[in-house]
Amino acid sequence: MIRVYNTLSKSKEPFEPVTPGKVGIYLCGPTVYKPSHIGHMVGPVIFDTIKRYLTYSGYDVTLVVNVTDVDDKLIAESSERKIPMAELAAEMTADYMNNLAALGVDAIDHFPRCTEHMDEIIRFTSTLIEEGFAYESSGDVYFEVGNVADYGKLSHQGAEALQGDGGGMAERKRAGADFALWKSAKPGEPAWDSPWGSGRPGWHIECSAMSRRLLGETFDIHGGGLDLVFPHHENEIAQSEACHGKPMAKYWMHNGLMQASSEIGKVGGRHTRAVEGDLATQEVGKISKSKGSSAFGEMLREFPGETIRFFLLSTQYRRPIDYSETRIREVDTGLETFYRFFKRYERVTGSSFYQIRPPATRDAGDFQPGDDAMLQTVAEHRARFLEAMDDDFNTAGGIGALFDLVRRLNKFIEDEKLEEPKKPDTTKLAALQQGTTTLCELAAALGLFRKPPQEMPAGAHELTGKLLDLLMEIRADARKAKDFATADRIRNALAELGVTLEDRPGGTEWSID
Repeated sequence: MIRVYNTLSKSKEPFEPVTPGKVGIYLCGPTVYKPSHIGHMVGPVIFDTIKRYLTYSGYDVTLVVNVTDVDDKLIAESSERKIPMAELAAEMTADYMNNLAALGVDAIDHFPRCTEHMDEIIRFTSTLIEEGFAYESSGDVYFEVGNVADYGKLSHQGAEALQGDGGGMAERKRAGADFALWKSAKPGEPAWDSPWGSGRPGWHIECSAMSRRLLGETFDIHGGGLDLVFPHHENEIAQSEACHGKPMAKYWMHNGLMQASSEIGKVGGRHTRAVEGDLATQEVGKISKSKGSSAFGEMLREFPGETIRFFLLSTQYRRPIDYSETRIREVDTGLETFYRFFKRYERVTGSSFYQIRPPATRDAGDFQPGDDAMLQTVAEHRARFLEAMDDDFNTAGGIGALFDLVRRLNKFIEDEKLEEPKKPDTTKLAALQQGTTTLCELAAALGLFRKPPQEMPAGAHELTGKLLDLLMEIRADARKAKDFATADRIRNALAELGVTLEDRPGGTEWSID
C-alpha cells in the first residue's frame, strides 16, 4: 500500500485515488521571465518520478504542470528588454522545456499556459462573484477572505498573515487580506477584455481554473515547492472550494527547497548555513533568480542531465536539497558504479544493458527466486526498493537499494568467474540476466538509465583543460630546446581538433572553437 504525506493533515495517509485506478496530479510550474535555474528543476523531476512510479504500480496517471506566461515580473522584464511579453515568455518557456528534456522529464501530459485559458479564468472569477465570495472594485476583482470560515487550514496561518497589496490596490479592497483575482490594466500593459474591464488575472486564480479544466473540480495530488504553501496554495484552496463546495485536491504534496550549501554559498548571493525543516529555515538558503543563481543551461554544460536527475532524487523529496558542485561530483562518481557494471554485463552476456526491455509494472516484475541464493538476494533488494517508494516516494531509500543490488550483481560475476574466457554456466548466466533485468526495471521506475550516458561525463571539461595545459608545457619545453618540429606538430594537431593556440609574452593560451 502506497502512503503519501499530506500537508493538509500533516501525516502520512494511505493513497486512495478519487477515482479508483486513475490519478490526476497538478504541479505548479514556473513564471517564465528569466532562464530557469536548478531550483526550477526540483519539482518536475520529483513529480515526473512520482508519475512513473504510480504508473509502474498500475495507475493511469495524468500529470499537469502549468506555465505562468503573464505576470508583473514578465511585464517588467519585457519592458527592460524592450521586447513583447509574449516573445519573452516564448523564449523562456523554450529554455524551460529544453532543460526538462535534458533531465529526462518527459512524463508530463499537459503544459497549460495562463494566456491560453483566459475564458476559463474569467468564468471562474464570475462564479465567485455570483456566489458572494468575490467583488469588483474599480476594474479589479478581489476574493473576500473573510467569507471563508476555514481559511488557513493548509498552512495553519490565518488571514492576518496574508500580506496585502500596496498602493492603489489596497484602497480598493474591503480588507487587507483580500487577494486579486483580476487586475485592471495600466496603459501599455498586456490586457484581455473582461466584464470588469481590460486587465489580466491574478496569480492564484490561473491554477484553480486550469486544474479544474484538465483534472476536474476535485483531483488527487496537488504539488509544489514548500514556499508555495502560503499564500499561493492556501488561496487556491479558498477560491476553488468556495466555487465548487468540495475539496480541491485530496493530497497536498510539497517538496523541500534547493538551498546553497556552505561550500557553495555564492550560488544564492550570500553565505548560507545548512538548514532543513519548515519554510522559514529553508528560505534562508533557497536558491532563486533573485539571489543570483546561474541559468540551468550553464550547469548542463558541466554535468550530464542524468547526473543531475540522480542528484535530485538522492534526497527524500520533502527534505531540503543541499546544492554544491562537490556534492554533484560525488553523485557522478557513484553513478560510475552502475555504468561500469553495464559494461561488465555486456562483456559477459554480449548484450547491452540498454537493450533490456524490463517489466512495465511491479506485478509483471515479480518473480520466484526459488532456492537460488543470488536471486533470493535480488528479490530482497527489490522488496526494499518497493518498500521505500511505497513509503511516500522515498527515492533516496530506493536508490540505496539499487546500489546494494548492483554490488550484489558485481560480486556474483566475480564469485562465479563469469568474465573468464570459458563459456559461462547457463544457469548462472540466466541468474545474472534476471538480476540485471530487475535492476533495469527498478531504475526505469525512477526514470534512470534509459539510454547510454553522454560521451563526455561530468568533470571531463576540467580534465580537458588539464591535458591541454600539459601539452602547452611540453610544447614550451620543445621550443626552448629548439625542437620546433615537435612544437609545430602539437600546434597543428590541436588545430585539426578545433583547439586554437595563441603565443603571448606571458605564455601560450588555448581556446576551443
